[in-house]
This record gives sequence, structure tokens and C-alpha cells, in this order.
Amino acid sequence: MTMTRWASAVLALCALAATSAAADTYPSKPVRIVVGFAAGSVSDLTARTIGQKLGAALGQPFVVEVRPGAGSNVAALSVVRSPKDGYTLFVATSSSTIRGATAVNPGFDFGTDLTPIALLASVPFVLTAYPGLGVTTVREFIALAKAKPETLTFGGTQVGTTGYLAAALFNQRAGTNLVIAPYPSTAQATTDLMTGRISIAFSSAANVLQLIEDKKLTALAVAQPRRSAMIPNLPSIDEAGLPGVDSSIWIGLLAPAGIPREIVDGLSKAVNDALRSEDLSRQMRLQGLEPLGGSPEDFAERIKHDTARWDAVLKAAGLAK
Repeated sequence: MTMTRWASAVLALCALAATSAAADTYPSKPVRIVVGFAAGSVSDLTARTIGQKLGAALGQPFVVEVRPGAGSNVAALSVVRSPKDGYTLFVATSSSTIRGATAVNPGFDFGTDLTPIALLASVPFVLTAYPGLGVTTVREFIALAKAKPETLTFGGTQVGTTGYLAAALFNQRAGTNLVIAPYPSTAQATTDLMTGRISIAFSSAANVLQLIEDKKLTALAVAQPRRSAMIPNLPSIDEAGLPGVDSSIWIGLLAPAGIPREIVDGLSKAVNDALRSEDLSRQMRLQGLEPLGGSPEDFAERIKHDTARWDAVLKAAGLAK
């Protein structure tokens, strides 16, 4: 072995030893959790809730830093560019799987420049209809929509967002021609839904449970593949006969690509332990969230699946960059 190759081998071993030692003592200082949406948003609340648990379990503060902008791309880019040591983490939502296909130059690739750690929670949505339509199931609504093409209205959120694309996906899968009316928020769409200004919408379960109970809205299905613990008697969208139209929003924890696997596994275990605790589960459900969890590989597969799904919807809707 030449002196140069010997020196390179020694340096590589030293670097490996240093990385292993860092992983063994992690965390030895405060950890930042960067959030790409405003203070008080569901992402922020989730980050603070899980951060408190991780801090208590791992013996160092997990401090939330809010960096809104460009649909969370500003926050994501700051994490991608941070040291690969596990001391800067990112809380993403399922909208991140859309941003890469709509942003002209986000500066990073969500699927390769970030390392999934664990899914944290989901925000279940309910497919709700204006009671005056007289429908009580998804099949009844689809039949009505086909009988009255381009006359019924689907309240979605702004063009290019998860809510808008979920409405477009409904049209594609159901074979309907519902007019999609973009709203600044699902709350505003829900208000107009109660008066009949729009016909149907995906509404946050936490925001409409009382309205459904008071018969001000008709619940057709929970808009995800499985039933929700928040509304156990309501069929899932798959059960209702329209599989693949999942509008639930997931929230997950990631780190820069390239951090030591030992740190990824340690963080994932700590997150899953926290999500299994009764007090955290209860706290999340009070916030309108359902705890998720799972392995880094589970999360990576979810990202891959959702990226492909929304890319196809964007192309079909003519919204891809």
C-alpha cells in the first residue's frame, strides 16, 4: 500500500470512528426542529408536541423554529443545507410531495435530499355534502353529479394545493365534471357548503363533527383508505366505492440526507415510543390529529407513493411545471 493510500485509509477510519462516537452520544446539545408554516399551524403544534416528548426522552431540548415561506420550501432548503449531524430536523406535510412538481426551482429534491425518520400524524378529512342535495352516500352523489354535469360545485383550496388536487382527483376517479371552486381555506369552503353555495367539499374532521351531528352538513365518507378513530361509524372513501381519493394530510419528521443511520434509527424509535404513549395520543386527538408512526422505510414509501400520485394528478389537470 502506498503512503497516500495508507493515509487515505487512516483518515476514512478516523472519520468513521468520529461519526460512530457522535451517534453514540447523540444528542449532546439542543436539536432544532424547523417548521415551514406559521406559528399556531397544525405543523407547528405537532412539532412542539412531539418535541417536548423527544426532549424528555433523550435529555436535550428539541427547539421549534418557524420559517414560513414558499409553501415550506424555505424551511426545507435551510435543513437540506444544514450539517448532516442530526441537530437540525424538518417537519414536512404531504404538500411537500406536490411542491417539487409545481415549484420552478425549489433548490432541492424532497425525495433524495432529505432522510425520512417517521410519520408523526395525519389530519383526517371528511367528504361532506350540502344537505339540500338529498344524498347520503358517495355513490348517490356521483350519480347525481353525472345526471347534472358541470352544474354541481366542489369547494377546494387554492389551485395547486392538496385540497384543490384532491377535488381534481375526485373528478378523475369518479368520472364526474364537478366545477372546482378554489377557496383560501377549507373553513371558508365549509361555511359556503352549509348554505348550498357549493355542493361538496373535503372538510377537516375536527372542524365539522358538530356540524354533521347538527345535520348542517351530510357526511358521505372519511377521505382516507381506512376509517378514522374520530368518526368510527363513517365509511372510508375506499369502502364507499371510490378507492384512491385520499385527501388526508400527513405530517412527518425528516433530516438532511446523509446523517448517520444510528441517529435516524434512534430518533425513529424515540418518535414511535412517544406516539404510543396515551397522553400524547390524547393530546393529538384533541388537536384533530391521528397519531401515525412507523419506520423510516414506511415513511419513504409513503413519500414515493404520494409523489407519483400527485404528479399524475397535476399532469392530468395541466398544472405540472
